[in-house]
Amino acid sequence: MKLHILGCYAATPRTLTNPTSQILEIKNHMFLIDCGEGTQVQLRKSKVKFSRINHIFISHLHGDHFFGLPGLISTFRLLGRDKEMHIYGPKGIKEAITLLLKLGDSWTNYLLIFHELTSKESEIIYEDDKVSVETIPLDHRVYTNGFLFKEKLGERKLNIDAVEEYKIDRSSYQNIKNGKDVRLDNGQVISNAELSFDPPRPKAYAYCSDTAYKPEIIPQIKDVDVLYHESTFLDSEVHLSSKTKHATAKEAAAIAKEAEVGTLILGHYSTRYKSIEPFKEEAQTVFGKVELADDGKVFEF
Repeated sequence: MKLHILGCYAATPRTLTNPTSQILEIKNHMFLIDCGEGTQVQLRKSKVKFSRINHIFISHLHGDHFFGLPGLISTFRLLGRDKEMHIYGPKGIKEAITLLLKLGDSWTNYLLIFHELTSKESEIIYEDDKVSVETIPLDHRVYTNGFLFKEKLGERKLNIDAVEEYKIDRSSYQNIKNGKDVRLDNGQVISNAELSFDPPRPKAYAYCSDTAYKPEIIPQIKDVDVLYHESTFLDSEVHLSSKTKHATAKEAAAIAKEAEVGTLILGHYSTRYKSIEPFKEEAQTVFGKVELADDGKVFEF
C-alpha cells in the first residue's frame, strides 16, 4: 500500500503548498482521492501515470477538494484517453462538471461515469475481487464523506519445499492457492495447511477530510492500518473547530487512539501556521504513532 500526498493544505493554493489531493496505490489499483487546484501538476511532479487512474473519489464540493477535476478531465481528453473514468462524489458533481464541459464545448472522447452519493449512512461504492471502498459519513458544513479502502484476503502462498517433497504437479498449484487439499495418486490426502502459508493480512486505509470531531466513525475505522485525518487547527484555535466544522490535531489523535489504528497521518493544515511540526507535537500528547502529510511526500505501508 502506497500513498502519494499531492496536496494537504486547507483553503487557497500557495506557491509552496497545494490544496487536498492524494493517490492511493493498493492491490494494483491507483485511486485518486480529492482533486484540488493544481492536482495534475502535482501528478506530473510525482511521476504518476495518468493512464492508471480510472476511479476518482471526491469527498465534498468545496473548491479546495474538487476545483482541479475539470482541468484533469480535459487533460485526459488531450492525452487521447479512451478508457472510461468513474467519478464518485456528492450529488451535484455531475451537473458541475458537465456544465463546464458544455460551456467550453469540450466534451470528452471517453466515457465519464458519475456515481452520485446522497446516503448519510456508510455504503460500499466500489468493489472487485481485490479491494472494496466504502463511505465514511463525516460532519462538515456541506454533505461530506470520507472513504475506507480495504484489501481483500489474497491467495495462499505455496510452500514450495512441501509441494516438491510430495512431487505435486504444477496443475494443482492454483487449487492449493485457493485453499484446497490435494489427493495424491496413491490416495493419500495432503492438507492445504501443509502445502501453503497464510496470505498476508489485508490492509486498510481510512481517509477523513474534512470533518469536525466525530467519534461516531470510530467503530467503522477500528484497527485500520493507516488513518489520514484532517487537523486544520492547533489546540490554541479549538474555538474555531465547531464554527468551521473542522478538527484539531488533538481531536484527530483522540479518534486514532480510540480506533486503535496503526498510524495516524495528519493533514489539511490551515495556512495561518508557519510550521506544521506543532501539529505532530500536539497529536503525540494523545497518540504515539503520528506522521505529518506534506506535499510530495510518499508513505509506504
